[in-house]
Amino acid sequence: MDILKKIEMFREEEEKLRWEGTFGDYLELLKEKPWVAQSAHSRVYNMIRDAGIEEEKGTRKYNFFSHQLFGLEEALEKLVEEYFHPAAKRLDVRKRILLLMGPVSGGKSTLVTMLKRGLEQYSLTDRGSIFAIKGCPMHEDPLHLIPHHLRQDFFDEYGIRIEGNLSPLNMMRLEQEYGGRIEDVLVERIFFSEDKRVGIGTFSPSDPKSQDIADLTGSIDFSTIAEFGSESDPRAYRFDGELNKANRGMMEFQEMLKCDEKFLWHLLSLTQEGNFKAGRFALISADELIVAHTNETEYRSFISNKKNEALHSRIIVMPIPYNLKVSQEERIYEKMIHESDVADVHIAPHTLRVAAMFTILTRLKEPKKGDVDLVKKMRLYDGQLVEGFNSADVNEMKKEHPDEGMSGIDPRYVINRISSTIIRKEVPSINALDVLKSLKDGLDQHPSITQEQRERYLNYISIARKEYDNIAKKEVQKAFVYSYEESAKTLMDNYLDNVEAYCNKAKLRDPLTGEEINPDEKLMRSIEEQIGISENAKKAFREEILIRISAFARKGKRFDYNSHDRLREAIQKKLFADLKDVVKITTSTKTPDEQQLKKINDVVARLIDEHGYNSTSANELLRYVGSLLNR
Repeated sequence: MDILKKIEMFREEEEKLRWEGTFGDYLELLKEKPWVAQSAHSRVYNMIRDAGIEEEKGTRKYNFFSHQLFGLEEALEKLVEEYFHPAAKRLDVRKRILLLMGPVSGGKSTLVTMLKRGLEQYSLTDRGSIFAIKGCPMHEDPLHLIPHHLRQDFFDEYGIRIEGNLSPLNMMRLEQEYGGRIEDVLVERIFFSEDKRVGIGTFSPSDPKSQDIADLTGSIDFSTIAEFGSESDPRAYRFDGELNKANRGMMEFQEMLKCDEKFLWHLLSLTQEGNFKAGRFALISADELIVAHTNETEYRSFISNKKNEALHSRIIVMPIPYNLKVSQEERIYEKMIHESDVADVHIAPHTLRVAAMFTILTRLKEPKKGDVDLVKKMRLYDGQLVEGFNSADVNEMKKEHPDEGMSGIDPRYVINRISSTIIRKEVPSINALDVLKSLKDGLDQHPSITQEQRERYLNYISIARKEYDNIAKKEVQKAFVYSYEESAKTLMDNYLDNVEAYCNKAKLRDPLTGEEINPDEKLMRSIEEQIGISENAKKAFREEILIRISAFARKGKRFDYNSHDRLREAIQKKLFADLKDVVKITTSTKTPDEQQLKKINDVVARLIDEHGYNSTSANELLRYVGSLLNR
């Protein structure tokens, strides 16, 4: 279907959603769908919840954020459960400005943009539908028409609380256009749109000398004063400030802490009382979520200023740190590259992962426990198994440094260096070594890195390089194993037969001679030693394997190559160790014979077909691993 047809279909769908009726009709609608009268905070919370929630290792994962924000599950859970959820329940939290605080390029702006775009889409759904007094520039809640003395009766009948007063403009329209007949006031369904300034506003501070408070609260239309005769006539006022237009939805207050004080005072009554002062009118009611974002330095400066004390208690600060998981950082780079013009350049496997390792190392704080180094910590944070540690140890590490993730290298720097690599190399393929070199070269040009940090970061580049060396060797060795899975399965079956005989104090039968033989201790130890199982620990490890096989059997499952992570790792390492000499000879020979050449071509083909390389990156990998094995 072409794009014009899709646009036409969207327009037709939106037209079908439109609704208009009297206030009496709206009350009938409320009986069927009481949720349409929800508050702005409640609408945001329900939007996030309706997208789906998944439990993952004790942390709630919100599907609403999962396609754009990576590795921030804990921060987002805190944001939703400690701010949006209680605010949706009309608790006092909703009377606070939400201030997202975190380092540059940490996802704050992306989060706010997602909320704005999400509300636009949600307002098109049945659960997110919003209704307003027709013709009102502030899209006012129709329930404001209910007089105060009847609001308790309304709650008893409908179960809906009403907050806020009718605006001066609608109060005048009620008398003049409808003769005070509330039931006849026209109500319409509205759809949020930042571009059309409906329910979503954005305020950005500029020069304090030239910026006008009217940008927030609207202003008098002097051309109409002659017609209406007074500045206090609401028809002579333009209700077009960001606070007016963001009513019923949300307003993003960019760089709030850089604002002139007079702009911030308007937020005091809006957050606490749900209203603000504009022109020569009584207080104007507004129901909106105000989100601001800042960095830690600006926030510290803000709270140290005694003049701002009144605002301190009206702000809820939500830290949005950098992601600390290598696999999630890799997804951030993939997303940023996909959105760029270099998406067609071949990036060799593990390139982004190695760059992510360096980045995460710069963000981690040194562990206080002596038996953990930064690399182990990096792996544990990423959900990898590290012998001798469990999830309780990971939680303990996270508590050691509450500010972890608030500093370090940002994703934009890494993407800038990857882009630089692509432009400089002028080939359709880059690998991990290219990117590590570019990251290293770029440290000298980074404006905010001290000499001490530079030396530490250079060390992290060396660590990331060592990690890549191990990955590269495994990748090539794996590709050299003909029918790798079958070889691994055969080796594992052989090992399991020997373990079973060992644990049951039984003998094995030789498949060729048929005679009974003892379990092959040499074979078992050659595999167990690959993952550091000591002589003293071998019996416990073998018994654990046997227990695992029994547990699988009881559940009717088959124990296979992927059923035990550590055993799989041991089998892989054993296969690789046996192949090391073959790999070394084949990759380092400058004039390979026909058999060696065939093997190299087979390996290149396997790297391309099964591991995601192209011919350039596969050959570069082989040459590099050959040099590593010959050192």
